[in-house]
Order: sequence, then C-alpha cells, then structure tokens
Amino acid sequence: MVPLLLVLLLVLVLFGVGFAVEILWWIALAVLVLWLLGFLVRGTTAGGGRGRWYRW
Repeated sequence: MVPLLLVLLLVLVLFGVGFAVEILWWIALAVLVLWLLGFLVRGTTAGGGRGRWYRW
C-alpha cells in the first residue's frame, strides 16, 4: 500500500511541477512580447531621437 501511495504522490508532484512550468513558459512569452513591443512603440525625445521606454 505504501509504494502505491508513494507513486501516486510522485505523479501528483510531477503533474504540479509540469503545470507550473507550463504557466511560467506562458508568462515568459508574454513578457518577451511586451518587451519587443516596447521597442516598436517607444516615443521620441525632445531632441528628435528615439527614447528608451524603460527606466533603467
């Protein structure tokens, strides 16, 4: 009975980790898209040059 419970627990843990990794991939993809869009839609500076859209 104990080995069966351990296998089921391992399956649950691996499923949870896989789900979390899947979510993190989608979040990383969304951040990448926003970062790339920031370069396309950034405004101009007072001198006429292209300004940076981030503050660092």
